[in-house]
Amino acid sequence: MKEQMIEIKFPDGSVKEFVKGITLEEIAGSISSSLKKKAVAGKVNEQSFDLRRNIKENAEVEIITIDSNEGVEIARHSAAHILAQAVKRIYGDAKLGVGPVIENGFYYDMDLQSSVNVEDLPKIEKEMKNIINENVKIERVEISREEAKKLFQEMNDSLKLELLEAIPNEESVTLYKQGEFVDLCRGPHLPSTGYLKAFQLTHVSGAYWRGDSNNQVLQRIYGVAFASQKELENYLHFVEEAAKRNHRKLGSELELFMFSEEAPGMPFYLPKGQIIRNELEEFLRKIQNEYNYQEVRTPFMMNQELWEKSGHWGHYKDNMYFSEVDNKSFALKPMNCPGHMLMFKNKLHSYRELPIRMCEFGQVHRHEFSGALNGLLRVRTFCQDDAHLFVTPEQIEDEIKSVMAQIDYVYKTFGFEYEVELSTRPEDSMGDDKLWEQAEAALANVLQSLNYKYRLNEGDGAFYGPKIDFHIKDALNRSHQCGTIQLDFQMPEKFDLNYIDENNEKRRPVVIHRAVLGSLDRFLAILIEHFGGAFPAWVAPVQVKVIPVSNAVHEQYANRIADKLAQAGIRVERDIRDEKLGYKIREAQMQKVPYVLVIGDKEMESKAVNVRKYGEEKSEVVSLDIFAASIEEEIKGRK
Repeated sequence: MKEQMIEIKFPDGSVKEFVKGITLEEIAGSISSSLKKKAVAGKVNEQSFDLRRNIKENAEVEIITIDSNEGVEIARHSAAHILAQAVKRIYGDAKLGVGPVIENGFYYDMDLQSSVNVEDLPKIEKEMKNIINENVKIERVEISREEAKKLFQEMNDSLKLELLEAIPNEESVTLYKQGEFVDLCRGPHLPSTGYLKAFQLTHVSGAYWRGDSNNQVLQRIYGVAFASQKELENYLHFVEEAAKRNHRKLGSELELFMFSEEAPGMPFYLPKGQIIRNELEEFLRKIQNEYNYQEVRTPFMMNQELWEKSGHWGHYKDNMYFSEVDNKSFALKPMNCPGHMLMFKNKLHSYRELPIRMCEFGQVHRHEFSGALNGLLRVRTFCQDDAHLFVTPEQIEDEIKSVMAQIDYVYKTFGFEYEVELSTRPEDSMGDDKLWEQAEAALANVLQSLNYKYRLNEGDGAFYGPKIDFHIKDALNRSHQCGTIQLDFQMPEKFDLNYIDENNEKRRPVVIHRAVLGSLDRFLAILIEHFGGAFPAWVAPVQVKVIPVSNAVHEQYANRIADKLAQAGIRVERDIRDEKLGYKIREAQMQKVPYVLVIGDKEMESKAVNVRKYGEEKSEVVSLDIFAASIEEEIKGRK
């Protein structure tokens, strides 16, 4: 009897015939032995399946390898199961919650009789490695709901029974088995435990069952997993480096900012941190002046009617802070735009005045859940470098190009590379389709005319208009969304904004929302971590530290040097404490001061300074005038 054949189409467009019922693993082997070796799963008509899946009809097939993003995700999913199996072997009776894949790794929530802490992780890792070395086959089993219920009742696993009840009736119930271990899971998974090559358990925590604070607290064990040992080692090195650069740690050590339980999520800027804030503001202020921006200031608190008119009430009220004043509801502003709309409306404008470019370093307040707060990266109050450009439709593209030039200059000054993203209309938007299409087309036209490569991020625009977002890359290659350009046809309608055109008729302006840094607080956190606290001299809170070798002999000359530098506008400190020279130099290095000047006999005799630049081993003796001119040029040029 002739075997039935099916047609399989591959990603490159080629089509081959195979015997009906062939597995994904066999298809991989028919292409090459190396592909079969790396294969961990496959896609059949865009749906992911285990490698042993039989294919019984014509289909489009793609083999998933361990070194692909999808392959690593599958490995991480299987790592969670191996973790749960190891815990059950060690601790016996354990009720299993969920074990999903997360960024770079996985976790598993469990109800255990005994407590697991970080010291127990090596023991669990060892058992996981035993399971991997056993190379246990991982099998998918489809069973009836009744059979699954009976199985988990016998296992006395109330958590799995609850998850089973949540599966829709029309959906099949699948289990995954590896040796004595069985779990309720949709899959797919690795063919066997031996495919997992590189993992490490990282930490433990408590977690409410199903994320509900009314439920019991389970023990959550976290881990990371990668396709190779080298990738794992690179990741662990990255984590170690990120911990050293953590802005909360450095912010405390360098005395930049603090937090207090009296104002959760609201930063207190210490003198050195405020200096950096001021430098950032002055840098932006200088650029804005060059581009003819007009700086304004709006109230922190405005009434509910304003927020209803702007649309923020309907889209943002859950993130706003409210207060009753004179029997009326007021809110702390979460954004600066409505205040700028009122300012524009304050008088009638001619088309000859446009574009009008209003800018503000505006302090805004947005409610964040306590669990989401993260140093300066996620706070409840922050300062935005906000601007709103009121333009005619004909001016849109030129103004956006101008803003992009500003953003490019600022990011390059700090040495940041960046990527661009065009975000389109979200589901909870306001306004008609035609205006949205017009706005999206305008932004796309600018990007294309400037030859910018950009990603399309559909559905992630602001509720009032599409936007261009700028994502900077830090020293650890992490991406941070900072700058934004948002095109808004809606707010002028809401506030009935007008200007008089050349025919003496009223016309609606278009509003361009613009931020370069976004949140100054968040940008400061990024700067701290990008530079590891060792800021460029122009933005460093202390630019020079003067240290006399002997206070009795050299202090007077050291003071003259410090005074001369201070008169030139350089931020200088002198260390005349009665401490050893080596200790004072080391402390200045720990404070990451860009330049340390050591003053001894030789320097005093030759009217020179011994210059130690941060990060460099060798020092250099130069005249004070040469050093002063050099650092002034460095600061002025923002190098």
